Amino acid sequence: MTQRINRISPPQVQVQQASQTRPKGQAGTFGAMLQQELGKQTGAKGVAFSKHAISRAEERGIQVTPQLMEQLEGSVERAQAKGAVNILAMDADRAAFIINVPNARVITAITQEEMRESVFTNIDGAVFLK
Repeated sequence: MTQRINRISPPQVQVQQASQTRPKGQAGTFGAMLQQELGKQTGAKGVAFSKHAISRAEERGIQVTPQLMEQLEGSVERAQAKGAVNILAMDADRAAFIINVPNARVITAITQEEMRESVFTNIDGAVFLK
């Protein structure tokens, strides 16, 4: 006696994406300004901020300036030369950033005060920002 097995296909699900447009009045928000500044960066040298890092910087009042972006890019280049994967880029006066070097992506940002009470794990290098 032979049994026949019928396959049941999963139901087809259609996903609609929500519109990503913002009202024009929100152009001055921190996230929008940061993304605009990041958009000015050209070539493979640019450093990007993850959504998490953007929200942490905003929450903690860390200002992301063009000078800071240049310093972060320099730290990534120096870390790449040494073969680092995840670094702590520190500015003793303001803040520190955990950066994934191969992706040139800032993972999180913390203030100087938070640095004193923190233990940093899963990093293989530290760079002082110039």
